[in-house]
Amino acid sequence: MTATHSTRMLILGSGPAGLSAAIYGARAGLAPIVVQGIQPGGQLMTTTDVENYPGFREVIQGPWLMQEMQAQAEHVGAQMLWDTIVEVDVSQRPFRMVGDSGTVYVGDTLVIATGAQARWLGLDSEELLKGKGVSACATCDGFFFRGKKVAVIGGGNTAVEEALYLTNHSHDVTLIHRRDSLRAEKILQQRLLANDKISTLWNKKVERFLDGGGVAGLVGIELKDMVTGELSTLEVDGGFVAIGHHPATELFRGHIALDDDNYITVEKGTTRTSVPGVFACGDVMDKHYRQAITAAGTGCMAALDAERFLAEADFEQVAEAAE
Repeated sequence: MTATHSTRMLILGSGPAGLSAAIYGARAGLAPIVVQGIQPGGQLMTTTDVENYPGFREVIQGPWLMQEMQAQAEHVGAQMLWDTIVEVDVSQRPFRMVGDSGTVYVGDTLVIATGAQARWLGLDSEELLKGKGVSACATCDGFFFRGKKVAVIGGGNTAVEEALYLTNHSHDVTLIHRRDSLRAEKILQQRLLANDKISTLWNKKVERFLDGGGVAGLVGIELKDMVTGELSTLEVDGGFVAIGHHPATELFRGHIALDDDNYITVEKGTTRTSVPGVFACGDVMDKHYRQAITAAGTGCMAALDAERFLAEADFEQVAEAAE
């Protein structure tokens, strides 16, 4: 027989946003169920050193932080289930989800915390050196390259913003772009070109990231000129891939309002989506900050929004029954 799990608060995703929502939901007595997808713990499970999460004097490890968050959520009453949702129905309450296991999940409210994934170049050398000099988040990892030479790969808003941010830590930032002009907003381009700490390499494609061997990590980037085909090497200590993100919203297209970049749209100052009773938090709705601490904050907001929604719905139900 097909198993069915019902809850007052169904949470999809188990990164900082989903687990924070679970902690607040459990403490409110909503007995939340967290359905963990293909990457339990979110992006922090692939992050080594975390130095900017409040409350920890020393550097901590991303996987350890997520394990502690999950343990806290379970301790206060959240239930963790492992499944991948393949079908959603938010046309009526309670909302209904189906996992690839065939299990059915029913929730009076739904919190979407499915996150986003950084786009990568897809190089073997990139995979080898992730966390060893190659990163997709300057805000997260730029501090580790103080006074060192770094490069940013990309030509859109994300790349330009990352390059500008890195000048807080490095006096030598190189922006590498495979075309001869940037796609970023004009004001960002002006700031970039006016910054004497940033140089730009045009018409250059990353062929591979160069490993120094042993514990050295990244030592350089091999580049191919898109016009001449000539190969060259740029010596750097850090390489930041900044070619955008993929929000995990494929399941919800056609069901919930998304913006032009496929992020879930929410009512300003809240986590409320276009569907009453459905809330979104973390990187799936935040294209600007994308930090563990901001994801956790919006997870808290989603749980509080869901709790208030249920309280109002329960009150209306009681009032209607009394008439």
